Amino acid sequence: MSFLLKEMPASERPRERLLKYGVSSLSNYELLAIILRTGSRSCSAIDVARALLSRYSSLDRLNEATVAELREIKGIGSAKAIELLAAIELGKRINVPTNSIIRLNTPHQSYHYLKDALQHLNQEYLVALYLNTQSEVIGERTISIGTLTHTLFNCRDILKWGLKMSASGIIIAHNHPSGNPMPSREDYEITKRLIAAAKLLDILIIDHIIIGKNRYFSFLENKKL
Repeated sequence: MSFLLKEMPASERPRERLLKYGVSSLSNYELLAIILRTGSRSCSAIDVARALLSRYSSLDRLNEATVAELREIKGIGSAKAIELLAAIELGKRINVPTNSIIRLNTPHQSYHYLKDALQHLNQEYLVALYLNTQSEVIGERTISIGTLTHTLFNCRDILKWGLKMSASGIIIAHNHPSGNPMPSREDYEITKRLIAAAKLLDILIIDHIIIGKNRYFSFLENKKL
């Protein structure tokens, strides 16, 4: 039988270690154990946290977990599963800038703005950012949700919102769930078509960014526009 947290020496318990050494000193399973708070009769919160991490190949894969999947792990019920997913979502939102004015002047800034929302998704999402003449974001739209390997580009929808917002420029972005951000032949072709269509409306396609796993490909940065 596993030791419960109350049976552990106080100095080894995650909460006490956090107070003494700081939150950055804790391991992933210790942080999860704090969120879980309790385990079950036969296993501690730490045991549950370790089982949770062993279920997924890496910590960021937890982003894909569902309540039903989490409940399959001994010691996690609906309430704990909901709390975990809420904590994960809150962590993602903390990384989103809260400034009322967001300027995107470089591909790296655009990638940093988009990566937390897109890089862990298991479907391809197409997003458009609409900018004014000062490179300030005045709007953002999810244009389409595709499959594991395919994005549904709709030039009309992308440009429609650009006209509605009186945008002077548009940055389009989509993710590659495979983690490899290199563009496909279709990515090149649709980008050329979009640039041509936008030019007729006096709107500039500033960049097309593909989000991979901790890396990106920028059409602007690679002189492909």
